[in-house]
Amino acid sequence: MGVSGAGLFEPISLRSLLLAHRGWVAAMCQYSADEVNAPGVPHDWHLMHLGQFAAGGAALIITEATAVNPAGMISPRDTGLYNDEQVAAWRRITTFVHRHGAADAKIGVQLAHAGRKASTWWPFSGHRGSVPVEDGGWQAVGPTDEPFGDYAVPRAMTEEEILSTIGDFRNSARRAVDAGFDTVEIHAAHGYLLHEFLSPLVNTRTDRWGGTEENRFRFTLEVIDAVRAELPDAMPLLLRISATDWTEGGLDGAASARLAALAKGRGVDLVDVSSGGAVPDAVIPVAPGYQVDLAAQVRREGGVPTGAVGLLDDPAAADRVIRNGSADAVLIARAALRDPHWWLRAAQELDVDLAWAPQYERAGGF
Repeated sequence: MGVSGAGLFEPISLRSLLLAHRGWVAAMCQYSADEVNAPGVPHDWHLMHLGQFAAGGAALIITEATAVNPAGMISPRDTGLYNDEQVAAWRRITTFVHRHGAADAKIGVQLAHAGRKASTWWPFSGHRGSVPVEDGGWQAVGPTDEPFGDYAVPRAMTEEEILSTIGDFRNSARRAVDAGFDTVEIHAAHGYLLHEFLSPLVNTRTDRWGGTEENRFRFTLEVIDAVRAELPDAMPLLLRISATDWTEGGLDGAASARLAALAKGRGVDLVDVSSGGAVPDAVIPVAPGYQVDLAAQVRREGGVPTGAVGLLDDPAAADRVIRNGSADAVLIARAALRDPHWWLRAAQELDVDLAWAPQYERAGGF
């Protein structure tokens, strides 16, 4: 794919979804659900957290990693989308975003399963590692019984469990439509279940779900098929990947581009390119824009639109990523936590007219 020529604040369409611009919110776990009284159910914190980005001018907001079944939660305080109570709570949030988005904001849900990284303490719990069963934890599963670092030993998934999990992704996709989401993103990054099956560093199975690249890709591709089958033809499907494991013998940009091309053929409309997370000892060269070249490679070699993410806090730098054809969208994470109105400020810095919520219009002249 060639140079786009568009800028950060140019509109983009994915299938029938028109997005006002290419500045989006990346998924960020909040670890704030009530694990005792309403497991997996988003509440007022999530409404505030996601709603502030809509008021701040974001064009697309991706929710935190949202589990497709209880065992797939990263922590006991994750959100889920596997029962009717969760659907109703998410519908409240999607309605709010649609009603109050300054830039006609849209919202997508990131469907996930944490795999061998499940049942861990949330970051501000005061604890580290896996949650013991007696404290509300559960048995994690993965491609094999090899743990991630010092996490609890997972159980290797059976064929039946793999097929059942594919069905859980399918069911959650159907619930996402019911909840009013505009798009769905499949989480196949950061060392969680689908990435674990993709990575040769983790997936050492010898059955049809491991070994060769074709077999390692199978789980993710079958999840894509299952999710795509539940979405309206007009609704786009996104895929988040870790394009490299940053470790010799792991995934790299070329393999990820091959995966992206296959995903495109199965109905994925954009690949959200991150990196790392499969193994605990990877050395990651974190710096502003450190993953942009990966997004560019997946876009070029995979022939699919991509999103770039990773310390792209500077509006001019984010704009250049789009204009030089490295990616089709830029996703903001930590910068959005520091400044929930990042997009309004970025538009002013780039001399672009971006609509403000009428309640905030008096602040638009700074």
